[in-house]
Amino acid sequence: MLSYVASLPLPGPDAQLIAAVVAIRAARGGSANLTGQDLSALRLGDQQAAVDALRALGWQMDDALFGGDPSTPVRIAIPALAVEDDHPLPFGKQTRSRVSGWTTRALSAKLVKKLPPAARLASLFLAAHSTSKLLGRIPPDLPAACRACLPELLQKGFLTGLSEDRFLLDPVVQHLSGQRRPTAEERSTKTTTPGPQFDAAAWERWKNTATPALRRHVEAVEHCAVCALPVERVAEAFTGVACSQFFSQAVKTAYGEWKDAHPDRGPRSAEFTVTFRAEHGHGPSYAQLSAGLGWGLKGPLRGFVVKRLLANEWLTDTGTVPWTLRPGQAAQAQGIVLPKARSAAVAAHAGA
Repeated sequence: MLSYVASLPLPGPDAQLIAAVVAIRAARGGSANLTGQDLSALRLGDQQAAVDALRALGWQMDDALFGGDPSTPVRIAIPALAVEDDHPLPFGKQTRSRVSGWTTRALSAKLVKKLPPAARLASLFLAAHSTSKLLGRIPPDLPAACRACLPELLQKGFLTGLSEDRFLLDPVVQHLSGQRRPTAEERSTKTTTPGPQFDAAAWERWKNTATPALRRHVEAVEHCAVCALPVERVAEAFTGVACSQFFSQAVKTAYGEWKDAHPDRGPRSAEFTVTFRAEHGHGPSYAQLSAGLGWGLKGPLRGFVVKRLLANEWLTDTGTVPWTLRPGQAAQAQGIVLPKARSAAVAAHAGA
């Protein structure tokens, strides 16, 4: 359905968004109903221009959409969808109904319902092309105006990952994932691979090989009553292989927009690590930093934000050791330091 909409010679996302909503409703009989309320809910920039663009394709749309009772259905006829042979949308009755309902739910999702038409249309494309594991490849027929909105979907939390050609949906919109159901043959041949099991003995052996300082830090995290983290998660964080993270241009663009809205990000992040350590006995994770400051960052964007805070020396950490964020040199120059460091500085000054 979305590929059909993308193939229509329409001038922009306003007309394409109407086409997506109406085409699926008219897929079986060539006609559909639309109310003025439906049209208003699409939040188009220029309703009249969008309708005129569809009329230019032969779609029969009455002006009652604009001046009549907004709750009264107005019939729209689409001759191209009234054909018997070589139908561009060969949906059965149940499939047509499911796709139509999915379209309505996706466009009204909390994360996107107030976004511009291009971003909402982009959310349809990405949800439809994602798998049950939330992974997806950006479709080649995604309209250019929609592609330009992908960083905004990342910033809004609809996506948690984005590269040049792939994306990752946030679990909060997993119910919109458009992956088709597997066939009976696919289900019968599907195999599952069990995930790794936590080995308590191996975890204890690993801690026994750690330096005394590292072990104290590990156990501070493991036994933190405030975090109350599962031991499996702690073990995985410390023993897992650290991977070099790739940050796409889309992530960097989203960071630029986020940075402008958070001019105090450096001092606030450093001060937060001081307060966090006083309560927990260890530093925050990237996720805890973002959540604690109310930033709501996720995925690659969250990682890039913290990397920039480290690069600008508002924060520092201990290499790849998790839960070690603390004030960096730029923060220390403004008097934002850990209590032990503050005490040491006072003692040194007194001795001088």
